[in-house]
Amino acid sequence: MPTIPELPGLDLVDDPDVLASLSHDDAEWAPYGKALAAVRPRTTGQVQRIVAACAAGQIPIIPRGAGTGLSGGANAVDGAMIVDLSRMNRIVEIDAENMTATVQPGVINDDLKAAVAEHGLWYPPDPASAPWSTIGGNVATNAGGLCCLKYGVTRDYVLGMEAVVGGPAGDYGTAVRLGRRTTKGVSGYDLAGLFTGSEGTFGIITEITVRLRPARREAPRTVVGAFASVVAAGEAVAAITRAGLLPAALELLDRTCLRAVEDWKHLGLEADAAALLLAQLDTPGRAGDEEAAAVAEVFRAAGASWAERSTDEIEAEALFAARRLAYPALERLGPVLTEDVCVPRSRVPEMLSLIEKIAARHGVTIATIAHAGDGNLHPLILAPAGNDDARRAAQAAFEEMLTAAIAMGGTVTGEHGVGLLKRAGMRQELSPGVLAMQIAVKQTLDPLGLFNPGKVIG
Repeated sequence: MPTIPELPGLDLVDDPDVLASLSHDDAEWAPYGKALAAVRPRTTGQVQRIVAACAAGQIPIIPRGAGTGLSGGANAVDGAMIVDLSRMNRIVEIDAENMTATVQPGVINDDLKAAVAEHGLWYPPDPASAPWSTIGGNVATNAGGLCCLKYGVTRDYVLGMEAVVGGPAGDYGTAVRLGRRTTKGVSGYDLAGLFTGSEGTFGIITEITVRLRPARREAPRTVVGAFASVVAAGEAVAAITRAGLLPAALELLDRTCLRAVEDWKHLGLEADAAALLLAQLDTPGRAGDEEAAAVAEVFRAAGASWAERSTDEIEAEALFAARRLAYPALERLGPVLTEDVCVPRSRVPEMLSLIEKIAARHGVTIATIAHAGDGNLHPLILAPAGNDDARRAAQAAFEEMLTAAIAMGGTVTGEHGVGLLKRAGMRQELSPGVLAMQIAVKQTLDPLGLFNPGKVIG
């Protein structure tokens, strides 16, 4: 085991219990090693010192945000230095005139939304973990969320960034600025885009400039549809696409998720239907009313037992709160292995049907939530704690769902990242030539292999 480098003036953590809590994210059953120490910088300069010291001692570097990841992307390897960025939580600038914000990576997603709202602006990316997850972590995984159906994912909002790197840019610990602050720009390769979704494997992002949108002019409308089966709800999702409708969000929750949330939070939810679809529509004025009516009619035509526009904002908020709380509600019941497959929208019903068959074949309980409108499904595999047979069955079901998604022209991860859990799936999804290109990029930008080793490409 290497020795902890000298880092005077920095907040160094070596307490075994605290270190263990910082050594992994929320991914169930993703392995993690014994870290050497953790450090909590507050400035780019401090990150530069940390990276330079680690490079001198050949110490692996694991960037970490809030630890809400679900793929093992922030898990430690033996002898690593964990760089906990949670204290780099300053909003550096809100430029209302140019509709941009510049933040440190530890800023919480919802805190940024609240800050820019005071200027009449909106930051749309909204993963379900938005109340807890950081912008740096969102950028590292190219997080999606509820509104990405209409408004896009994190990459669509990242204009530029500052990162501490090594390799061709200079000695390890060199700070570079990537991207731009302008709305348009094609000067050279899109390195900011490359770093977005790279899961900390190229360097440590220390500052991010994002584009903003004008705030919504009125509260979105919510349409709820109840279905007798999850597959029937999937058919309604495909029908919405065929009808040319584009909700801001189109979310699916099955009965197991609804009941878990209601038992925990007592929101007054009706959990009798096999599945609910929640559509959020934000077109203003009369056109928005017509769009909401059209979505409700598509739900009914696709077989909904009932479909109505919610006229109660508190009720509508409770439904979307249930969607955000589904994962932690199920996690209270025991270990949860979370999938993140994404398939073409027309294949959503078929994928939902296959999930049910996979669950039956392996004898596991699978609860399903989904950003259904863009084909991003989150089957949540439940397994009793301490039951090795159940764990093996859950992992077999997990791998079978990855294979099924690839066969449908989909991908093994829509927004959670590859991390540790999806490495085999990614190798199955990508051709050998493309994998070789990815490995070449990693080796070029991080020739010592120090930044988050073992993740993504393995």
